[in-house]
Amino acid sequence: MVIEAPHKNLRIDSRSRVSVDRRAPGRTAPSPAWESIRDTAFAATSLGPTSPVNYMFASALVPVVSPVTPYAMASFPPGIGVLVGAVGLMHRIRSEFKYDPKATVISTPLPEVFEKRHGVCQDFAHVMIAGLRGLGLPAAYVSGYLRTIPPPGKERLQGADATHAWVSLWCGAEQGWIGFDPTNDLLVENDHIILGVGRDFADVSPVDGIIVGSPKQKLGVAVDVVVVE
Repeated sequence: MVIEAPHKNLRIDSRSRVSVDRRAPGRTAPSPAWESIRDTAFAATSLGPTSPVNYMFASALVPVVSPVTPYAMASFPPGIGVLVGAVGLMHRIRSEFKYDPKATVISTPLPEVFEKRHGVCQDFAHVMIAGLRGLGLPAAYVSGYLRTIPPPGKERLQGADATHAWVSLWCGAEQGWIGFDPTNDLLVENDHIILGVGRDFADVSPVDGIIVGSPKQKLGVAVDVVVVE
C-alpha cells in the first residue's frame, strides 16, 4: 500500500475479538529433563510451523553469545526439568534486569542489553530466548497484548494496555509450547493475547513500512484489551 497524497495524520485502527482458553502448568510442575528436550528437538524432522526446529538457532536479533549462554546454564543443572529450569531463568531476569523504556531502542544489540541489564519487554524476551537457544532448547518470540488489571477501587484506563512480548518454549511433544513472561515473571495464561510468533521481533513487527517526510513527527500507540461477557 502506498499513500502519496499530502496528509498531516496517519491513523491505523485494528479491532479483533479473540477467544482465549489457556491454562499454564504450575511453576514446579514435573516435565522432562531439559537435556532430553534438547536431544528430541535436534532429532526432529518436521518443518511445520509448530516444529521446534524453526526456533533452535540464532536469528537476526537473537545471536547466541557466550555471556548469555553461561547465564542461562546456571538455571539448568544436569537433569532438571525443562519447565522448572525455564521458570528459574525467567525469575532471574525479572529480578536482575530493570525495566527502563529509555535505556534501549529497537536496534539496541542484545549483548549491550545483557551488559547494561536495562530494557523493555522485547529486550528481556530476546535475552531469555538467546539463553535457551544457547543450551539447544527451542524458544520462540511472541508478540501480542497484555490485559492489565487496575488496582482495587480504580477504573481501567482506556489504552492502558500495551503491546507486549514474551517467550514460548517447546517442552516436549506432550506438554508442547508453554509461554513465559520474563518482564512480569509469569507463566502465560488468558491475560496474554497472541498477535504473532517468530524467531525474534523482526519476524512479527505489527506495522512495517517506510515513511518519508518531515523529521518533526510524533508517534502514539494505544492498546485496549477488554473482556467481553
